[in-house]
Amino acid sequence: MWSIIVACALSCCGEEIDAAVPAPPEPVVAELTERLQTGSLIFSRGDCLAVKIFSQSSYTHVGGVVVRNGEVLVYDSMNGTGVRKTPFAEYLRQQTPSSVRIVHPKTPFSPEKAAAFEEHLESQLGRKYAVRHHLTGQRCQGLHCSEYMTDALMAAEMITAKNPPRVSPGSLLDGVMADNVYVAGNDLELKAPEQVAPSNLTWCQSAWYNTASCCSKSSTQLRRWILCR
Repeated sequence: MWSIIVACALSCCGEEIDAAVPAPPEPVVAELTERLQTGSLIFSRGDCLAVKIFSQSSYTHVGGVVVRNGEVLVYDSMNGTGVRKTPFAEYLRQQTPSSVRIVHPKTPFSPEKAAAFEEHLESQLGRKYAVRHHLTGQRCQGLHCSEYMTDALMAAEMITAKNPPRVSPGSLLDGVMADNVYVAGNDLELKAPEQVAPSNLTWCQSAWYNTASCCSKSSTQLRRWILCR
């Protein structure tokens, strides 16, 4: 019964993107960009309780980096969108709010490994998102984020995995670090800006504004915890 409940919750996983959330400051993005390389991985600690409980890890998402002609792109598989590629700064904005851990290949990818990694990532673009098969380990038409990254790393002959659909973001991070294939990079806390009430409100308007803001925040947090959106 628990597996069925978790599967239903997992089928909704993926963060709802708030267009009002700004990108991280440019100096922060620039500093991170300098260290990124093809093969870098970005792990996120989101709010989805279903993923955290089932995987026994705080990590809920992972994306892979490709640096092409000076442009940094992040590939991932996201609910509601499927497999996609996103400019780095925009990807960080879409992960807000969450905690992010970036790790890098211990040895930079050779041109052959980088090409194999990118080729696999590109070959899956447009494929739909799915995560229920994480429970069974059986392949399906859809693809979840850590399965996608595991397959790409296997294509680059960086890791091996017996059952990629069963790999979670947390287990992928543990595996690449334990095998000494990756090294730690940056940890980053991505926080959404606090809403500030206009200064010219009356007492009644201010009370109403604060009540509406509190209800909205509570609803958003519950949605992120339970529906993973």
